[in-house]
Amino acid sequence: MQFRRFGRTGVKVSILGFGCMRFPTIGDDSSQIDEPQATEMLRYAIDSGVNYIDTAYPYHEGKGESFVGRALKDGYRDRVNLATKMPVWLVNSYEDFDRFFNEQLERLETDHIDFYLLHALNEERWEKIVNLDVIKWIEIEKAKGRIRHIGFSFHDSYDVFVKIIDDYDRWEFCQVQYNYMDEEFQAGTRGLKYAFSKGLGIIVMEPILGGNLANPPEIINSIWDEAIHKRTPAEWALQWVWNKPEVSVVLSGMSNMQQVEENVESADLARADAFTQDDLDIVARVRDKYREIQPISCTDCRYCMPCPNGVNIPHNFMIYNVGMMYNKMSRVKQWFALMRDKGSSAASCIQCGQCEEKCPQKIKIIDWLTTITKELG
Repeated sequence: MQFRRFGRTGVKVSILGFGCMRFPTIGDDSSQIDEPQATEMLRYAIDSGVNYIDTAYPYHEGKGESFVGRALKDGYRDRVNLATKMPVWLVNSYEDFDRFFNEQLERLETDHIDFYLLHALNEERWEKIVNLDVIKWIEIEKAKGRIRHIGFSFHDSYDVFVKIIDDYDRWEFCQVQYNYMDEEFQAGTRGLKYAFSKGLGIIVMEPILGGNLANPPEIINSIWDEAIHKRTPAEWALQWVWNKPEVSVVLSGMSNMQQVEENVESADLARADAFTQDDLDIVARVRDKYREIQPISCTDCRYCMPCPNGVNIPHNFMIYNVGMMYNKMSRVKQWFALMRDKGSSAASCIQCGQCEEKCPQKIKIIDWLTTITKELG
């Protein structure tokens, strides 16, 4: 296992972190973790050198933290840096910070959290919890020693990312979505470099884009087959992120023992700045081919929004693109059903045409929304 310095904390962390949101389950019920199998996986990873374990309040429908607490018995808790996250979207008062945090300590059967994150921050959530005095609460808990290091996970634009970092000068780390398809998405490469310049440790989530990059269509596999260095598609995705010297930890939400074994083996080989020009070129070709087969050229500029009938146009386009590019149509049909229940799916389009007048890409939005409804609905 390789280790890297975690920003200004001085802690050495394994470059592979175990993301505890996709444990194997019994049947299709995500709240029913297959505990014997999941415990074996987690302990195998720790025995192999993984020392960063990441969970959160809502994982496995609220059952994830309690399972992790049980799995880390028998001395395993003392061997890891344990991370979990405050569900800021549920916080409505200062007292809620204590209420959720105390519950998490009880669930995890520990008296402190090594790396605590404010979960899934965006501009609106950050403003809300700042007004609820979250910084005061953080300082109190750090002084008590119940929080060792403080950070946040993030889902918004680069400008919001910079603002959150600059609003509090005692952040120690951050967690961002990053992979070779998302260099300009959310915080992106610019955010990675900005956080690193501020001395923050950087955790990357979704390095394989939720598994989408692990099983590519044949047209993508044919490009990987031309590479000088032979790797699986999943390994290419992981190694591409580990190649970035700014990255401290790459999280993988592993669902079976084979994935754990393969990722541990891959982490043993990882180095920063190790990619050759041939490696970089092959990844660029794969990225370009994925974008070429993306059916809708939406850039998520959101000029088409708001829709007068409540359709989330960019999100409809995004899930359709995901389904077509990564051969995930069955999954995105489920997402579409949830959007339909909320009235934000393409099925709610009344073809008023206001969106098409505003689209700088001149996308035939109405035609695509009709197609999405037909194919996903």
